[in-house]
Amino acid sequence: MKLFYTLLLLLAMTNQPLAQQPASKIDEVEFFKNQSVIDATVVLDIRHLMKAKMKEGERFPAKIIAKLDNSIEISEPVTLEVRGNFRRQYCYMPPLKVNFKSEAAPILSPLGSLKLVNVCKTGRSDNQEFLLKEYLVYKIYNLITEKSLRARLLKISYTDSANKKKAINEYGFLLEDVKDMAKRNQCLERKRRVKHTELTDRQQMTRVAFFEYMIGNLDWSVPVRHNIKLIVPQEDTNTVSFAVPYDFDHSGLVKTDYALPPPEVNIEDVTVRTYRGFVRSIEELQEVADEFLKQKENIYKLIKEFDLLSADARYQMISYLDGFFNTISKPRELRVEFIENARRN
Repeated sequence: MKLFYTLLLLLAMTNQPLAQQPASKIDEVEFFKNQSVIDATVVLDIRHLMKAKMKEGERFPAKIIAKLDNSIEISEPVTLEVRGNFRRQYCYMPPLKVNFKSEAAPILSPLGSLKLVNVCKTGRSDNQEFLLKEYLVYKIYNLITEKSLRARLLKISYTDSANKKKAINEYGFLLEDVKDMAKRNQCLERKRRVKHTELTDRQQMTRVAFFEYMIGNLDWSVPVRHNIKLIVPQEDTNTVSFAVPYDFDHSGLVKTDYALPPPEVNIEDVTVRTYRGFVRSIEELQEVADEFLKQKENIYKLIKEFDLLSADARYQMISYLDGFFNTISKPRELRVEFIENARRN
């Protein structure tokens, strides 16, 4: 009997440190590699958020409660910041920036400050589909190139700290920090603008222009850095930059209810593709076209297996992409669309 109690005591002593062992800090790279959806509760003053959403840069405290990849539930303070332009003014839920940096947030602090993309209008299934489609667009571009921003999907419950508003339950996604994306590619973020699109890396720019054409997106510009980030190699920051696109809610592939073509482009609907790349040789175009064709089945597989979207929404996405892949698989159409219709200035 004495031996039995001794073993129990030893077992309790052995297990005690494990029960009290704190969760380790998040690895910001591994965080975005993981494909699982995070269930998260954001506790905040919802009334304050709605009043503050017209004030870009307005900050206020909140708390995030979530079960992360290691199944350990955490509860840590964060600072939310209202950001964005069009979505902030048009949408019920504004885009936010989440600042995880805090001595009181030892686990989440390594994530730094990240953009959080929310649904535009809450309680509407079409708006949820818009957000999930945009999330998929980021995942598609990840298949094309490592010089792309990663996204992590969250199922969020915005809970009112004052208990005066109903909880808002919607999907959202966090966007990888540009500095972390640059670091993954042995690069640094470039803050200075470039005067002309063609002063960026030629092949990467062709890749970006192909991608924007594929998804039917005209809402971007390199010279004014509109929905484009620039990165440069760490070993030579004076060389040409690599362009990295983001924000795809105005694309034909997502087709939000507020997406309109730019007035300077003579098309009636965002689903009508217009190539905005500059002239390239057929050999340069074919090289990039082959990169996309190589990933076609992986892109379709990604969409088909994403069951958070309805079967109809997935079918529409694939049908829309069929047009792109049919075009780039035919040499004559490749020449007409990407050389004859390319930009000259």
